[in-house]
Amino acid sequence: TACSPSPPERAGGEAEAAREWARPPVIERVERAGPGLTVSGVAGAETRVVLRGDDGTAYAATADSRGRFEIGVPAPAGHLLLRPETQVGQDPAPSPDRLLILAAGEGPIVVLRPGGATRRLDAAPALGAIDSDGRMRLASGQVAAGTDVVAVQSGDELVQVAPDSRGRWSVILPPRDGPDQVRVAGRDFPWPGEAVGSQDLAVERLDSGWRIRWAGPGGSGQTTWLPDPAAP
Repeated sequence: TACSPSPPERAGGEAEAAREWARPPVIERVERAGPGLTVSGVAGAETRVVLRGDDGTAYAATADSRGRFEIGVPAPAGHLLLRPETQVGQDPAPSPDRLLILAAGEGPIVVLRPGGATRRLDAAPALGAIDSDGRMRLASGQVAAGTDVVAVQSGDELVQVAPDSRGRWSVILPPRDGPDQVRVAGRDFPWPGEAVGSQDLAVERLDSGWRIRWAGPGGSGQTTWLPDPAAP
């Protein structure tokens, strides 16, 4: 039996199945559904997907055979931060992402990622977000698919970045102790500077957008700024 190729094949298949089951969910869309919200995305086929709040509340559904899932979430009275995870038996496979729904779903809806670029799920300008840990700022956004380059300027530094096939782009900006003017695709965005105070979730509504303070890896404080779309 030790010389038979069958056991390795089965082991490989089981390992692949385990990886599929343990795959963290990816949130792709949040839509209004009557009085509540529907969160949809992709995970391992037929796995249990859970969105867990810091207060212990949880919303769950099982992905279909293609890995697609939809989870109904009551519209929050204010802001709601949820942690996506996949459940395999009693063992969770948490995603590094956090789903943040602002202003009862009427404000920006974003996926926060520690050490990475915030991904906006709502209508957003070319500059979707600036993330900062106090040492580095990461600007990101989305433009029309097929755009060749996006011009990003902070102070005297001008960078041209090539977006991916979906129009998504990101670039590191020089650090700034205070406010800064960031120009993206011909529009000026007034970065308000770092948020200060608690490492717990804190949300501020500013003239230019929303500034969020939240906890990153190891409890380190991070700032995310979400510019408003241009006025119609």
